[in-house]
Amino acid sequence: MLKEHPKGLLVAFFANMGERFGFYTMMAILVLFLQAKYGLSPKDAGTIYSTFYFAIYGLALVGGILADATRRLMTTILAGLIIMFLGYTLMAIPGFGLTVTLIALGIIAFGNGLFKGNLQALVGNLYDPPQYAHLRDRAFNIFYMGINIGAFFAPSAATGVRNWWLKIHHLGYDANLPQMAHDLLKGEKIDMTLFQSLADKVAGHHVTDLTAFAQQYIDVFSHGYHLAFGVAAVSMVFSLLIYLAFSKQLKPGDFYKKDKKVSDEELSPEETRERLVTLGLVFLVVIFFWMAFHQNGLTLTFFARDYTREFVSKWTYILFDIRTFLLLITAIIGIIYIVRKKSSVTTRVIWAVITVLSIWLMLRLVNTFEPKMRIEPEKFLHFNPIFIVFLTPVVVWFFEWLAKRGKEPSTPKKIAIGMFLASLAYVILIIPSVNLPAPKVIGDHGSPVRVSEYWLISTYLTLTIAELFLSPMGISFVSKVAPPKLKGSMQGAWLGATAIGNLFTQVGSYFWEKLEVWQVWAIFVTVTAVSGLFIVSILKKLEKVAG
Repeated sequence: MLKEHPKGLLVAFFANMGERFGFYTMMAILVLFLQAKYGLSPKDAGTIYSTFYFAIYGLALVGGILADATRRLMTTILAGLIIMFLGYTLMAIPGFGLTVTLIALGIIAFGNGLFKGNLQALVGNLYDPPQYAHLRDRAFNIFYMGINIGAFFAPSAATGVRNWWLKIHHLGYDANLPQMAHDLLKGEKIDMTLFQSLADKVAGHHVTDLTAFAQQYIDVFSHGYHLAFGVAAVSMVFSLLIYLAFSKQLKPGDFYKKDKKVSDEELSPEETRERLVTLGLVFLVVIFFWMAFHQNGLTLTFFARDYTREFVSKWTYILFDIRTFLLLITAIIGIIYIVRKKSSVTTRVIWAVITVLSIWLMLRLVNTFEPKMRIEPEKFLHFNPIFIVFLTPVVVWFFEWLAKRGKEPSTPKKIAIGMFLASLAYVILIIPSVNLPAPKVIGDHGSPVRVSEYWLISTYLTLTIAELFLSPMGISFVSKVAPPKLKGSMQGAWLGATAIGNLFTQVGSYFWEKLEVWQVWAIFVTVTAVSGLFIVSILKKLEKVAG
């Protein structure tokens, strides 16, 4: 899958993977951290979450403009890595108030703005030479897979560190206890019988002073999250070392270090205007995709916490335990290689051994599980990245298969398909939500009516396929269509459109306590479907400019 590609792709892959591991470690817990430590409402926590997500991507436009203006693409990327490390380190330090947390989030957002879009521009530049140009779409699929390998491990890292900290303080985990503890300390009315029961359960003994316990649980719970932010800081060191050690492999993608004839390539004012208008139309559409997609850390996490079954069988828990899930995926990959016609006898034997060993280890782990296992809501966030990693080779193969037959969809057409798939994802979630009680009436401990975890898993699967059709394809489209001297700025603008979509994610949290659950999902069904239809209506224009 990589043998025809420039070596710099692999360096960018691993540098991005480490950065994304840190980022998604934080995003898996950010809303829950804000509620657990500061007692914020879903609306207020959602506002901070969406504003931060807006800044993360919005500042990429600033980063792109800065790189274009200074003509120091690789230096700007390096500065971004260092600044992000400082921000995560500040988040890891306990004892500060909400103001310092917001400052730390701002530092991370600025560093990410310098890093993310410019790294994408650099990868796109690696594929400007004619011998690589035809591999551009597939390259961004592979690059995107690196993002999601990091993101897959992030939720388990975040929850694992938090749960370890609770354990050494002789406490158990309950997602709803921090909010109830805050309500008790504020003097608000709560179900004291329920609180006593939960306190006794997580403490392992009868709690006599519930006020003292409430403060202790908040402190320990939130401190565990601070440690998880420390893990994110360490991951930035990994990315920084990879970037510095192998920077020579990336220099061919530094637009400003290329041959003068290439870097000074000029377009007519009409061509430049046409390209910018075309990109602007695509940017407009992707706003609504990210508005819907990034509900994963917001309303979809609320749904996981409040409406999805808290306990599952040990066989279903295979999908939620990172060890068994990886072993299951390894076994599936092994079976594919065993039955594949092109596999040699040696390959089949090796994969047969790996498959049998993976299944054996997985079953041994399953036997250590309880008959019923608790699902932590953060764990649902690992489905999107693992689906990305698992499905990216499938999607790349599928596009190659279509290309050989002259039937591969154009990049704009792939983007349209992605929008319709995003709409379908929320249609799936509407089905179990129709008869659920509204969020405003369920109370602190979630809904008395809970649905199967497979509804949410199916939604994540469909959103992932949508993402593979839209996001790496969109980045590829921008790298191809952007005027040569504006590549950094246009990658920043792509992320700026993503930023606006992220800001609009708060639509979900705003309506969460005002509407029925299914009505919240219907909002996202509508906006993604309409956006898909808009792309279809301008498809010929987009395809003409893309060439």
